[in-house]
Amino acid sequence: MTAAAPGTGTPAQSLVRDALTVLQPGFTGTTAPEWLLRQLDEGLGAVALFARNIESPAQLAALTAQLRAVRPDVLVAADEEGGDVTRLEARGGSSFPGNLALGAVDDVKLTRAVAAELGRRLAECGVNLNWAPSADVNSDPDNPVIGVRSFGADPDLVARNTAAYVEGLQSAGVAACVKHFPGHGDTATDSHHAMPRIDVDLETLHARELVPFRAALTAGSKVVMSAHILVPALDPELPATLSPAALSGLLRAPHEQGGLGYDGLIVTDGMEMQAISATYGIERGTVMALAAGADAICVGGGLADEETVLGLRDAIVAAVESGDLPRERLADAAARVR
Repeated sequence: MTAAAPGTGTPAQSLVRDALTVLQPGFTGTTAPEWLLRQLDEGLGAVALFARNIESPAQLAALTAQLRAVRPDVLVAADEEGGDVTRLEARGGSSFPGNLALGAVDDVKLTRAVAAELGRRLAECGVNLNWAPSADVNSDPDNPVIGVRSFGADPDLVARNTAAYVEGLQSAGVAACVKHFPGHGDTATDSHHAMPRIDVDLETLHARELVPFRAALTAGSKVVMSAHILVPALDPELPATLSPAALSGLLRAPHEQGGLGYDGLIVTDGMEMQAISATYGIERGTVMALAAGADAICVGGGLADEETVLGLRDAIVAAVESGDLPRERLADAAARVR
């Protein structure tokens, strides 16, 4: 069983394939279930791995080979930050320093070397997208979700270590995913549980939160992950993941228009997190994120079954058919994933 080439079949089949291509779902178990292989064959573009899927490097390599036997170009993604956030070594704790430790040393050569070795281990196991590093400036010491996942509270320190991490990771052939745009550091709320709010003006945002993201993009980060945070200075109503002003505006806009000029892949943070699911629901939130400028939808940390994938697929298709999501926007998103 091998996946069909993109763009083949009828317009309706192409639409369904594109809707699947933009999803990054998870699953349970240490081997790929039949439903996942079937959806890969239908067009699913990525698979998200968590600790529940990983027992050993050899087992993980066999699992990713199983996925690629169906879809050779599948993106296999994981959260492997080192320190407190690890999937490869979840049972015993990471043998790699986390961002806070690297930031305390503040040796970009060391940061680059650590990321390169981490990337090498991921690549050996068949993982080609790492949802890391965190580029958040930890400006709120009471932050419950970033904290030690940040390189520190100084924007320039965070920027140089973020850039070094991106360079090291990608030197091993693993795409970096800098997160959580436009910066999750100045929050006292965990977006897994509620909607954080960052009340800073645009000047502060550019001078603090965005400095590491600029450095990461200059270093060539292949992917940017959006944050489920409300930044009223950007958009008084919608969180960044759902905000055209944040994604199509600030992140994509050319430098001369005050944007970051990014043209790569934008992936959302987990759509089942309460900041999105409790207010919008994952299906509506998925459509809104794609319409806002996101290219890939991360879901599967808590929801990890075929029903979730099919529900999101059908919601995307229905949104295109109703005109709520332009067909060209979905095609552009799918092309970026591919």
